[in-house]
Amino acid sequence: MEPKAAFQFTARQRLILQQGDITQDRVDAIVNAANAHLQHGGGVAAAISRAAGWQLQQESDRWVNEHGPATHDRPAVTGPGRLPCRYVIHAVGPVWGAGDEDHKLAAAIRGSLEQAEALGLESIAFPAISTGIFGFPKARAAAIFFRTICAYFRARPDTPLAEVRITLFDQPTLHAFLTEFTAWQSGEGCPTP
Repeated sequence: MEPKAAFQFTARQRLILQQGDITQDRVDAIVNAANAHLQHGGGVAAAISRAAGWQLQQESDRWVNEHGPATHDRPAVTGPGRLPCRYVIHAVGPVWGAGDEDHKLAAAIRGSLEQAEALGLESIAFPAISTGIFGFPKARAAAIFFRTICAYFRARPDTPLAEVRITLFDQPTLHAFLTEFTAWQSGEGCPTP
């Protein structure tokens, strides 16, 4: 992975923006950009499913059978299959044009962080949820990611979660996130509470 930018919230809490393949990220959990029924057929979900192997879809189907569809604020959690992480957190991002997209994306990010904290995890990696086939504008999504992660760390200074990564595969998404990161850092940044 190639780190491109970082923000230190506290002595132990930080955000890293990096380029690479999230399926190779060595963190406690990676976030999958999922649909509500956890059918991993396209985009980053398909890449994660291929790398994880058949166990991921089998566990996902079992999760939906037991709990019903995942929601924006209630992601699913499965094992990693063949991935190098400990868990996969399946976050349901919004489809652009469906209404209330900003709130839904923030809920998906926050819900994933809450799941990681509930599992006692120290590190998590996100893809750019909803910015691919779901059509969410990349720069707008980036701003929501930064604000939501900042608010999470400010509200929970004692969380075991110490490192949040945003792992971006393609150059256009990386460029949009880096541009927004620079604007966020030089503008509002993450003020102390």
